[in-house]
Amino acid sequence: MTLSPSSTAAEVIAHLKSLRNEENVAGMARFGIVTDHALGISNTDLRAIARIIRRNHERALALWDSGIREARLLASYTEEPKKITADQARACAATFNSWEMVDSWSDTFADAGLGPELIPEFIADDREFVRRTGFVMIAWSAVHLKKLPDETFLAFLPVIEAHATDPRNFVKKAVNWALRQIGKRSPGCHGPALALAERLAASEDRTARWIGKDAARELKGRIALRKVGLG
Repeated sequence: MTLSPSSTAAEVIAHLKSLRNEENVAGMARFGIVTDHALGISNTDLRAIARIIRRNHERALALWDSGIREARLLASYTEEPKKITADQARACAATFNSWEMVDSWSDTFADAGLGPELIPEFIADDREFVRRTGFVMIAWSAVHLKKLPDETFLAFLPVIEAHATDPRNFVKKAVNWALRQIGKRSPGCHGPALALAERLAASEDRTARWIGKDAARELKGRIALRKVGLG
């Protein structure tokens, strides 16, 4: 089947099903990917398909509604950020069941300008993958939303500190990621982020200590210092 920008969701899903790879499905489980509704198609191949079919909001909604792993990821790659609503993002986040789904959609939510409304809400949510979404949105925004002032990200440091003791694997890694990306954003962000990292590194809490040590090691490294013009 030849895909194009005019391909319907049904046509895209039929194409995805034709690419099913059982061996890849088995391998995905080893990386923490939920495979109940997976076809075993790599993200590289999905992104190639996304480049062909391009962005389409209505089709992205239909792909998401299919419940198929690959269709849901493809929906994130081909969604039109300007058309995403906060309620759509909330509904998606409520069903996230893997780190890859969080990480694919968090970029899109942030690009849609939903960060100010949803980041605090998602972080306050106790569900592991919803909370992760909030922190990944911070990490992505720190890198890509360059027009936002540093103060936007410095304001997240107390939130990062408050949740640095959450021991759940996919939360603590996202907290660490957000802290590192804030620290590498600019000279103005680097100092406060490093100070927090060192404070966490001295914590009696095991999770906070791991987050702090890892972040401090990167932020004091030559690459990070050069990135912010301090090395």
